[in-house]
Amino acid sequence: MTWSRALREAARSGLTIERTKLTPLIAVRGTAGVAIVIGLCLWLGDAALAVSSAFGAFSSGLVTFQRSMRPRPVLALAVAGALAVSTFLGYLAAAHVVVFVLLLTGWTLMAGMAWAIGPVSGLAGTQTVAMMLVTVTLPTSVPGALEHAALIFFGGLVQATLIVVFPVRPWGIQRDALADALAAEADYARRLRHDPIAPFDPVPLMDARSAATVTPRQARHRPVQLHGPRGLAERVRPVLASLADPVVGAPTEGPERDRARALLAAAATVLDAVAHAVRHAKPVRLPPEAMATLEVPATGPMLNGAARRSAYRLISLLADAVEFTDEPVRATRPTTEAERGQGGREEGSHLLRPSVPKLVPVALRALRRETRWSSHTFRHAVRVAVVAAIGYLLGTGMPFGHGYWAPLASVMVMRPDFAQTYSRGVARFSGTLVGVAIGGTLMALAHPGVYASAALAVVCVGLMYLLMRTGFAVTSACVTAYVVFLLGIAGAGWEQTVAERIVLTLVGGLLAMLSYALFPAWETPRLRDRLAEWLAANGQYALAVLDRYARPAEGRPRQVREALLDTRAARVAWEESEARAEKEPVRHRGLSLGAAKAASAALATMGRVTMIMEAHLPDRNAEPVIGAAAFAGELRPSLERAVQAVRDGGDLDWSALRTVWERWDAAEENQGVALRASDLLLDALDELSEALSGEPREPGALDGA
Repeated sequence: MTWSRALREAARSGLTIERTKLTPLIAVRGTAGVAIVIGLCLWLGDAALAVSSAFGAFSSGLVTFQRSMRPRPVLALAVAGALAVSTFLGYLAAAHVVVFVLLLTGWTLMAGMAWAIGPVSGLAGTQTVAMMLVTVTLPTSVPGALEHAALIFFGGLVQATLIVVFPVRPWGIQRDALADALAAEADYARRLRHDPIAPFDPVPLMDARSAATVTPRQARHRPVQLHGPRGLAERVRPVLASLADPVVGAPTEGPERDRARALLAAAATVLDAVAHAVRHAKPVRLPPEAMATLEVPATGPMLNGAARRSAYRLISLLADAVEFTDEPVRATRPTTEAERGQGGREEGSHLLRPSVPKLVPVALRALRRETRWSSHTFRHAVRVAVVAAIGYLLGTGMPFGHGYWAPLASVMVMRPDFAQTYSRGVARFSGTLVGVAIGGTLMALAHPGVYASAALAVVCVGLMYLLMRTGFAVTSACVTAYVVFLLGIAGAGWEQTVAERIVLTLVGGLLAMLSYALFPAWETPRLRDRLAEWLAANGQYALAVLDRYARPAEGRPRQVREALLDTRAARVAWEESEARAEKEPVRHRGLSLGAAKAASAALATMGRVTMIMEAHLPDRNAEPVIGAAAFAGELRPSLERAVQAVRDGGDLDWSALRTVWERWDAAEENQGVALRASDLLLDALDELSEALSGEPREPGALDGA
């Protein structure tokens, strides 16, 4: 993609306003927190304190709107504490330019590294830098610093208290995540009726797993509807794929295919009903037609073989899903394999999330992993720290009274990837123009006093909370008007505020964009590494499943589960990397986007085939499949060579693996699901080889996977 096209795409993305579901009650609660803090400070008679404390309540409320599974009061208090510390340090150093610049650079570097912990931590770190920059306009004595820091924390405390006292839809995020996963399964079942090898996006299941990871306190209060359906949703997916697949499931045409389609339609109906019940905390309501379809017919079309086993398993899982969701009383359930996985100790049916103090070593390990020059996060931290220092010096040298707005604009728009930084830069400047126009016009026409300015600031905060997810341009407009009215409380002239805001925001945005152009961290060169990681994860998943066929008595279900989770994580990392690369104005080094998409389809098929094998894992007392052991024995070294070849741009060779499969096929032993699925696995690997070698793909059964 050329630079001109990349900039156009970034501008279009930044100015896009999305239609999304609004949360008015939560917005009102967050706005009330800001209003209470401003009102108390004005009642005490100090406008400067009102401005300072308002930022604390505003930022604490802002972070609680992020998509995090942690309790909202904990988020508000954690951010308030970090804001108080940054405020106190900023006050102490604000009187000395050199000291403040050094402090700002170091603090911004640490805040930039917070993205290694997670997006919510990254946003919180950005807010602390913003708060430190704002403090340069306020008193710098030690008692004043302590007072303002305490008020900042008080603002977060007010937000946390309101969340506890006035809960809005408790467990709503967890319910939505689980309902979205069930609805995604329902959509998958419907698509399988018409496309037996339809793709499936694992992100809803990953979100549901994250939502199911709770703190010990949450585990004692979690609603019963959030106990069992997630594990069942995990187990339903491979059964659906196995039933629909024309190789190991129902035939492509005929009465058995009609029966399979009817079962898939009924499964979609049941899963949708369970999703609705979970989302709205209501009993499950099932139409009689779906229940009749799920009954085993005495006459009519019947399924045979593996398809029959899949049908019985599907009916059983759907019945359990309805039972778990309809259960009226809380019960402790045994842990299922679908509820186990990497990360976190388990207790009962819960995945336990570590407490905030126990997160410290986890965060330190994440930071240590990213402290390397090749890390996107580390390069972002260095970039934003340098830009913040340069922006502050430039803003201070300009003939304005609010020079901190330049670095503030840079810090707020900069993200670890190119597309977000540039789109947010455009959105920030556009939103600033709208915000200062609206705020400046109201200040010019109405000349509001202190209390009227405070009321207008609160209205802007409410609009920002309400419209937060519609787009960054809208958010920026609301925040800009909010700042105009806050400064009106402190007595700043609106004419100067408008001019300063526009010029300094433009300077800060240009600095942010220029910094990424001069010191980039492109995703494109990493595509081969991401693809190799996905291939390696898929291979480990396939080996874990084949090992169960080869040694049923020694099977370790947890090993299969963990390999599946690793595969999902690798796939999501690849998809995010590919999406970023598509928007970057760089030449594709060694892997074109066309080859990347073809390779992605092949690896998605590889994962689907392995999942079908998992749906038919043998019991512990089953006979070992000797061919599966030989196939797995050759698959391991072949994968190691292929992963390295993908990284180096070499050719992939699966001839030895094909030879082993042919011997397995010719042997006089059980020709079951493992053999047929392994053939499909080889086809997917051949498709991967063709995609990476640049050879044209021939149309086949795997197209559209």
